[in-house]
Amino acid sequence: MIAIKQILLPVDFSEPALEATRYALELAERFSATLHLLHVIEDPAVYLPMFESYPLPSREEFNQYAQTRLENWIPESDAQKCAIERHWVHGTPFVEILKFARTQNVDLIVVGTHGAGMIRHLLLGSVAEKVVRKASCPVLTVRPDGHQFVHPVDADETDAAT
Repeated sequence: MIAIKQILLPVDFSEPALEATRYALELAERFSATLHLLHVIEDPAVYLPMFESYPLPSREEFNQYAQTRLENWIPESDAQKCAIERHWVHGTPFVEILKFARTQNVDLIVVGTHGAGMIRHLLLGSVAEKVVRKASCPVLTVRPDGHQFVHPVDADETDAAT
């Protein structure tokens, strides 16, 4: 039997991450696993274009933003379904995700994909793709516009309603 006790959910506060959160919560509940939310704060130089006419936030402000967003990422009603730990680090997203997974003995990484355009993908690559290629544990990728799993009971109710 597969034992999943530690699940890692990288969170960049995007819509795809929100979609992946649904899967990670369900899996954590079903396997009685701990769900680790991880936000990686990139080098502030990445944010310079956004703040060209404003002062760049301090490291402490980035930390406070991450902490606040992570504390509010999962609604309280869902947060009670499993053990949740919130983490944030500074660095390169895919590197920090892989490092966290390895040091915390993560059994599964659940990551949302953005479906980046071809040019962006060729120039920058995808964090999810790098994690899939280099992770030492299984990775579940969740596309926001992809196939959604439906519990058979829910599917029967939907079919009966039509």
